[in-house]
Parts: sequence; structure tokens; C-alpha cells
Amino acid sequence: MLAVAPVRNDDGTADLGVVAVARPTAALDARIALLWTVIGSVTAAGLLAAALVAVGLARWVSKPLGALEDAAQQFGDGNLSTRSPAGAGPPEVRRLAANFNLMAGRLEALVHGHQATMADVSHQLRTPLAALRLRLELLAQDSNDAVAGELAGAQEEIARLSRLVNGLLAVARAENASSSPVSVSVDEVVRNRVAAWRPAADEQEVTLTAHALAPVHARFGDGQLEQVLDNLLANALDVLHSGGAIVITVAVVAGRARITVADDGPGMTAEQKRTAFRRFATSSSGGTGLGLAIVDRLVVSGGGAVEVSDTDGGGLTVTIDLPPSPADRGPRRITSAGRPGLSGRTGRDH
Repeated sequence: MLAVAPVRNDDGTADLGVVAVARPTAALDARIALLWTVIGSVTAAGLLAAALVAVGLARWVSKPLGALEDAAQQFGDGNLSTRSPAGAGPPEVRRLAANFNLMAGRLEALVHGHQATMADVSHQLRTPLAALRLRLELLAQDSNDAVAGELAGAQEEIARLSRLVNGLLAVARAENASSSPVSVSVDEVVRNRVAAWRPAADEQEVTLTAHALAPVHARFGDGQLEQVLDNLLANALDVLHSGGAIVITVAVVAGRARITVADDGPGMTAEQKRTAFRRFATSSSGGTGLGLAIVDRLVVSGGGAVEVSDTDGGGLTVTIDLPPSPADRGPRRITSAGRPGLSGRTGRDH
């Protein structure tokens, strides 16, 4: 380091010379560098320690929250036995997990109790109805024409009551559907159901076709799309006469799988469309009004949406939107063809 100062005379009026003083700064520079190094090291260590503490706290909180989120997703997908770990994380998170487990346990017990009740009702109602029908058939064999006619009417009422019981049970099962969603090949299911119902359509001289069946996958309950299509096709065939037509289309709209089932039958009034998905809402004297209710329950419980509208030129169109899903890695097995004896099949509901 170099310092320079002027030298003046006694009265300070003139400069006599210059005094220069030199001193080495290496030691001072080394001390300053050491000081900055210490400050930087302490700062970096403090920041690193704070980051490690923050990461640890975040993991401590986020890991049990992630487990709770996964459990909620699995529970929503129908796995009612799913529970969340409740022994980790902050006290608030542990209480939240414990409350979720309590709720899940009560809902599981409620659903299982409901299913057990359905099984009991099915057994208690179907058995006496079948026995009553058999007795009426035996009585009709040894009766005159007048009595046989009355017994035939009673048998028709018993058959209608049986359809009503089966329909109510199907609605209850649809409302408590707990099958886990899977990737469903929509176009394959539609082709299969069209092939299964075409003999029945041909018998009634009704044209049943499927258009625009590009490969489309949806996230839906396994086997439930078959039930939905069976109910829609059964309803359409019940109201169509000779020369009628049913057209099914499949497409991707706004990222969702869309299925439309359109017929050229009598259609519905505005009031009938408004109440189409309510139980017992039917425009047919022989129907139970439960077919579209089953369709609505199955679609909505699977995360989809369903609506009815008028077909261009007359008739009814049912539009179903299902959540999208990537294609299956392997071929999906479809149920065998043939007109099914589906429990959800409840008669005319247009």
C-alpha cells in the first residue's frame, strides 16, 4: 500500500517536497479474503441446513397427505376396504387420516349392509312370486275359459311385478356400483352388443347399425358399459315397429368418449325428457320406468354424463359421455354374444 503527502514550508505558502510511505497489504488482503470466506461458508451452511430442514418438514407433511390422497382415490374408484395410514405426519394430518378411515369404515358397512339387504329382498320376493305363478299355471290347466282368462291376467300382473322387483334390485345395484374403473374399449363393446342384439332387431324387422367406430377407450366400470347399452337397446326395440332403425355412433368429443344411441321411434315429450331418468317414469303401459334410471346411475357413478334429446326427423337420441382412458395394453375380453338375460333389463321405458 502506498501513501503520498506534500511537505510545505513553515508558513504553508509553498510546497517543499513530497513524502511517500509504502506498506505491504498482502497480510491485510489475506485477512479480508479469509473473513469473506468464513462469512460465505457460514451463509452457505446456514442456507443448506435451512433447505434440508424445509425438505424434511415438507416430506414429513406431504408423504402422509399423498398416502391419504391415494387412499381417497382408491376409495372413490370402488375399493371400499382402502384405508389411509394414520401414524405419520403432523397431528392435524393424523387426525384427518383417522377421520377418513372412520368415514370409510362406516360407508363400507353401509354399502355391504345395503347389498345384503338386496340379496335378502331378492330371495324373499322372487321365491313366493315364482311359487304363485306356478300355482296359477296349474289352476289354469283345469279351469274353464272364463276362469282361465282371469288367471292369465293374474299371471301377467305377477310377471310385471317380477320385472318391477328385478328392476328395483338392478337400480339398487347400480347406485351401489363399487367395481374399480378399468380401460374399456368402447368400440369393441359396441360391436359386441350390436352383434348380440341384431337377431332380436331382425326378428322385429328393425335396422340396427353402428357407425364411426374408431378406436376409443374410456375409464369405466368393468362390464357396466354392456349393461348400459343393453338397457338402451332393449328400450329402443320395445317402442320401434317394423321398418324402424337404431344407429349407434362412437367418437371423441372434448377429450371424452361419446356414445350416441339414436332411434326413429315415437320419441318423448318435453316433460318426459325432463323426467326420463327418474324411477318409474315411463310412457309405456307395460314398462317399469327403471331402464333409463339404471343407465343414469351406472353412467354417473362411473364419472360420466348422460342426456336425452330429439333425433333429427323424429325419435329419441341418448348421448353418453365417459371419462377418457389410454388404450388397454392387451385385448379386453368381451362378454359372449346373444340376447342377454340382464338383470337390469326392465322393459319399455321410453
